[in-house]
Amino acid sequence: MRHIVHFLILTGALTLSGAAHARDLTFPAMNADALKSACATAGGKFSQDASGYDCGTDCKGGPGTDCVVHCAAGAKCTAQVSGGGRRPHSVAAALSKAARHAR
Repeated sequence: MRHIVHFLILTGALTLSGAAHARDLTFPAMNADALKSACATAGGKFSQDASGYDCGTDCKGGPGTDCVVHCAAGAKCTAQVSGGGRRPHSVAAALSKAARHAR
């Protein structure tokens, strides 16, 4: 019985921790030049193909895939960001690490 309880606690903890690591967000449409500029400012890697344009960063000022924004031509942009409860309100913030608030 004790093993079942431990298994259930471990499963619940892993499920909750996985959900806290990434968040999907939607932003207004933007053109490729605007995303390319935001991407350069964030230190990310910009790419463009027939499906749209993307920027990926490590959320810390370098290229990576921890924080990604994808925009399809003429459609809203989607972002996936890591960092638990982080909810950025702009594409630039989605590509960068959240600033710590002083207490």
